[in-house]
Amino acid sequence: MNGAGNDFVLIDNREGKIRLTREQIVSLCHRQRGIGADGLFLLVPSASGQADWAWEFYNRDGSAADMCGNGARCFARFIQRQAGAKGQTTFETGAGIITATFQGERVTVSLPQPRDLKLGEKMSLSAGLLAVHSLNTGVPHAVIFVPDADEAMVQQLGAELRHHPRFAPQGTNVNFVQVLGPNWIRVRTFERGVEGETLACGSGVVASAVVAAREGFVASPVVCATRSGVAFTVAFVESDGSIVEASLTGDAREIFEAELNEEAFT
Repeated sequence: MNGAGNDFVLIDNREGKIRLTREQIVSLCHRQRGIGADGLFLLVPSASGQADWAWEFYNRDGSAADMCGNGARCFARFIQRQAGAKGQTTFETGAGIITATFQGERVTVSLPQPRDLKLGEKMSLSAGLLAVHSLNTGVPHAVIFVPDADEAMVQQLGAELRHHPRFAPQGTNVNFVQVLGPNWIRVRTFERGVEGETLACGSGVVASAVVAAREGFVASPVVCATRSGVAFTVAFVESDGSIVEASLTGDAREIFEAELNEEAFT
């Protein structure tokens, strides 16, 4: 499946018969030797019983991750297909329970309340002294405002910040944000776990929109343009100076269904 340029392998494991090693996940996500994907999801029963279903989610390097905005929309449509969900569904993630509602191939997902917001930290980097903002939208994100997203040093600065001691030991995703208008931004993202720039990052555009709003550049709802050419809509509610609700709307497309051969794992 594909959500705004992020692609994922999704596997129905409701019966609990599938066990994948980290090496097997890496192999399946490899773009030359496997299927090729930014991450992999397993659909499993809800352990708590507080949601309809649950996921097990892995980055393409085999590491487990708590949240993925683009993946959440794809996962919701996968539930719709496999389990017959109608107008909406809920599922457990490492970041909490997500509610998804369907509008054709577009999906709106509620996201965990953003937390750990820090604005304008001065950091000495290879590009000089920069103001770096950070927050957690299910996974950690750093945000840097740039005058032109096309000229941003995403690979170099992204890798530097992703491994910076300030964000140790887990590291962070890094977003480069250009403000285009009072309800419009452009975002490029270096993703942790992918270890490079992706065409889009759902939790990253939410982080970017929230920081841009707190800096007074935009107001909800915010249209977020990405490298994929697909635009998201991020909406949020502020109360007492905090963002208490956030949602992400975008596409989620089923690209193909296949059967794996044993040689995919050897």
